[in-house]
Amino acid sequence: MSSLPEFYTGAPVDPVDLRFREEFVAELWETLRTRHLVLTAARRTGKTSVMDHLRDHPRNGFSTVLINVQDLTHPADFFQGLLDAFHDAHPDFVRDQLAAGWKLVGGALGKVGEIGIGGFKLALRQSDPDWRENWRQHGDRFLKQARKTRVRILFIVDELPDMLLNLSREDAALLREFLAWFRTQRLNPAPAKDSIRWLVGGSVNLAGTLDGLGQVDLINDLEDIPLPPLTDGDIRAFVTEMLGGRGVPYQEDVPPRIVSRLGRPIPLFMQMATQDLYRLWKKEQREIVASDVDAIFESLIVSPGARTRLQHYYSRIRQYYADRKRSISYALLGQISVCQSGLGRAALLQVTDRVLVDSGIELPSHERRQLFNQVLLDLENDFYVIEVKEGIYDFASGVLKSWWRKYYA
Repeated sequence: MSSLPEFYTGAPVDPVDLRFREEFVAELWETLRTRHLVLTAARRTGKTSVMDHLRDHPRNGFSTVLINVQDLTHPADFFQGLLDAFHDAHPDFVRDQLAAGWKLVGGALGKVGEIGIGGFKLALRQSDPDWRENWRQHGDRFLKQARKTRVRILFIVDELPDMLLNLSREDAALLREFLAWFRTQRLNPAPAKDSIRWLVGGSVNLAGTLDGLGQVDLINDLEDIPLPPLTDGDIRAFVTEMLGGRGVPYQEDVPPRIVSRLGRPIPLFMQMATQDLYRLWKKEQREIVASDVDAIFESLIVSPGARTRLQHYYSRIRQYYADRKRSISYALLGQISVCQSGLGRAALLQVTDRVLVDSGIELPSHERRQLFNQVLLDLENDFYVIEVKEGIYDFASGVLKSWWRKYYA
């Protein structure tokens, strides 16, 4: 019993408890031998847990640095955050090698003691009052210093699409300047000959984000590796371990019913549902049956914890999609949510046409179809829908579909 993993219903899964990702992690490390990567996954599907595992269990001689850039709005913030994360993870290396001959970092290190908590990052900010104007200079020097040490370094940058969207709102020209600089740094020297690797990720699709901003050409060197969904076998194995391993009796149709209710699973909700079944057994001390699974899922979609986490899927359309795409996306998802087995392209195109007519927008038929295709592709890339069979689209997540039908259909 003591060796069983805990239920993870809030924080990312601890790297020591990461399961069902062994082959995928091995694939990432193998690809990182010669390429930079972009890791894409829907929110709450395990991307951060994989990144944490890469950080804590490096391979191939890499030292790792992980940073979340979701709330950053300027390249200067990016480099200050990256240097600060580097210092937190490898303070001796920063002091003894990275800072050698670099007055900016050496001076900041000298002030850490007198500033206290957060001292290194604050000292970095104070080291140059014109950080925002000099970000390229400091970025160039940072990577030059890192390469000069000949130590293999993997920089893991989480939620980069959010930072780029923030930057586009602040200064579109600066966004392109940063992306062009970042691309140059990734390609010169060539990755296979470079001691530095970049793995960037996001819960919003990076290519789709930059395509909407007209900047997709600046990231086409990155190897795109999506996080694969858990399989039905993975879910059954999880239920067997987490319930059976705790001595919870359940009928044989319970795991298949969990698979059916989850759809394409969001691991968080797999954890929450299984934990609720365990709590039910603790309370009633009886065998768990399939109808218990249905009751748990009906309660789950209205629970405060699930609502808070699922609301992100609704809100991010409002935050990231342009006006026309936003209204069409909401209408398409609303219609799909009330259909048992999804909707075909023809029906979805009719929904799009109605939205445009109701909004007083007149477009030639080829432009309407082009807009529809772009919206549907965005919803696929951002993990809302999948093509369940040729020309038929449904929600990727069964939990998200049930929640959307209840609150937004």
